[in-house]
Amino acid sequence: MSQKPTRRTFPRERNPRLFQPISFRSVTARNRLAIAPMCQYSAVEGVPGDWHMQHLGARAVGGAGIVCVEATGTTPEGRISPGCTGLWNDTQVAAFARINAFMESVGAVPAIQLSHAGRKASARASWLGGAPLTPAEGGWHPIGATAEPFAEGWPAPQALDRAGIARLVDSFGAAAARALKAGFKIIELHGAHGYLIHTFLSPISNTRSDAWGGDLKGRARFLMELLDSVRAHWPAELPLFVRLSCVDWIAGGLTIADSVELCRWLKARGDVDLIDCSSGGVSPRQVIPSLHPGYQVPFAEAVRREAGIATGAVGLIQTGHQAADIIGNERADLVFIARAALANPNWPLAAAREIGADIDWPVQYERANLT
Repeated sequence: MSQKPTRRTFPRERNPRLFQPISFRSVTARNRLAIAPMCQYSAVEGVPGDWHMQHLGARAVGGAGIVCVEATGTTPEGRISPGCTGLWNDTQVAAFARINAFMESVGAVPAIQLSHAGRKASARASWLGGAPLTPAEGGWHPIGATAEPFAEGWPAPQALDRAGIARLVDSFGAAAARALKAGFKIIELHGAHGYLIHTFLSPISNTRSDAWGGDLKGRARFLMELLDSVRAHWPAELPLFVRLSCVDWIAGGLTIADSVELCRWLKARGDVDLIDCSSGGVSPRQVIPSLHPGYQVPFAEAVRREAGIATGAVGLIQTGHQAADIIGNERADLVFIARAALANPNWPLAAAREIGADIDWPVQYERANLT
């Protein structure tokens, strides 16, 4: 009679690195799994509600080290859709504070992604097609790095002038102050996926001839000004992340060499702690050669190795073994889980069981921790 196979388990002190704690400044996460910011399009006037409480709370209970709130507008017109969260008033602060208190109580670090959608703002929710809203539907006129629309059928944004840029820079600083008041422990700036910061960074979308255009240093000026503003209101002991589209997937667009150079500058600043490495989104003309599990991990690996800054890997990461391999082989410092965590809020707990790690389960769920 064959014996039933047993699952290999590690003593807690010998757990795979994926399930060992990691620190950024004064903040320590219980493991190296982060729930990526994922838009829910379910807020009212920018205020997160019961849906956000259960969505974020469930993933904190599910074992992630860090749980990051979706792209959150620093101004009303900076939202992707009318259902996106915001952080421009105290009502929003109070709603987030309740959610953050719960997430911390179950062991997760609460993070928020501050964003401005730029020329991709004023759109329908994804399940309604994501197309631009008309004024009759409650849409608003977007702003952008230039007056070039995102694609055919999208409105031409109003190009930002010096005064408009200054207002936005101030709005990010004010949002950082509110994030602190709400109890967030990490801020991530959204510089990817064709939203405002990315459109300044990419030569595909930034054809400006002033101080915010031209070469990479000029195109990066807007991001650097936002970082200055955020750090003026965000304590030195708390971490600051930046999400980047490391490549545009278009000839003449951002390359990994460009992103490595930019990340060297961010490293030299001394106030950015991690680069969340994604890709694409600046134009519908992009062509991704192959969508496969981990297809963006090489970007995190290259930035980490060549710029000397911590990175997060994201993109169709689906199994615990895959995540453990990324961290164990030092290809990244965090693994961001997105769609897999939508399908299973307890994905980190399942991943720990898959690779035999010994971690704490919520006592209410311990009955399900079967070997």
